[in-house]
Amino acid sequence: MSDHKITGVFSAAATPLNADGSPDLGLFTEHCQRLLDEGCHGVALLGTTGEANSFSSSERRTILEAALKAGIPADRLLPGTGVTAIPETVELTRHALSLGVTKVVMLPPFYYKGVSDDGLFAAYSQVLETVADPRLQVILYHIPQVSGVPLSVPLIGRLIEAFGDTVVGIKESAGDFNNMQAIIAAFPGFSVLAGADPLLLPLLKAGGAGCITATSNLVADSLRTVYDHVHDETHAAAVDAAQARINAYRTLSNAYVQIPTIKAMIGLKTGNAAWRRTRAPLMPLSYADHASLSDAYAKLP
Repeated sequence: MSDHKITGVFSAAATPLNADGSPDLGLFTEHCQRLLDEGCHGVALLGTTGEANSFSSSERRTILEAALKAGIPADRLLPGTGVTAIPETVELTRHALSLGVTKVVMLPPFYYKGVSDDGLFAAYSQVLETVADPRLQVILYHIPQVSGVPLSVPLIGRLIEAFGDTVVGIKESAGDFNNMQAIIAAFPGFSVLAGADPLLLPLLKAGGAGCITATSNLVADSLRTVYDHVHDETHAAAVDAAQARINAYRTLSNAYVQIPTIKAMIGLKTGNAAWRRTRAPLMPLSYADHASLSDAYAKLP
């Protein structure tokens, strides 16, 4: 993994809210520090799990600034900056760079569906050529089941060829291990990061670089155990136990609507019911579902 520019366990951090629906910056920064303390190499804030596309550009800037003001190191933050409008993606990316944050996760423009690779290449090219900052490192974000816009292997190759010092990795959240393997084989040294926690172990064994996952909000320590000891046979039992724990938490989070469930589980972990809040159109779990979740959570390893 030494050839990868970005490698490690990164949390797709959830974003807590105040009663009025605004971001709870104090609780968020507390959560970021806890994630680092529990083993995350960094925090991928303002992604899908973080409900990023329900926040305005101003709110997104404020959330990133709050993390830095609280003492989270800039080199351990990976904010999501990709939105539907190219100028806004440029603006958010430049804002991150202005704060010393050089690594970002970038969705493609995702409103229009069925767009061509040429169109996606043009969109990414316009962003990167406009930003034009040699410090920038971009992790592409492939989550077609949500965005509706897949990033093909040939498109990834074109972007690497054109912007090889900038486009350095991909968060592969489609859950297609064969696609992950194809990207690894086609582009040695390109950082392929699993978006699904159960795939971290097989991905690392196949030459992947790590993960950016939702369940790391809950079991970062177990993910770090897998990452640190995957190739050490003397720790095989610990890795297997950690992976089993990861899978159990992931399975429970997927038993209900995932993002509200992840937030509810963070609330159960921390004892803070404020974590149950979501921003519309997402809704908190019903009281019945939360009670059922709480019972199941208490039985997790």
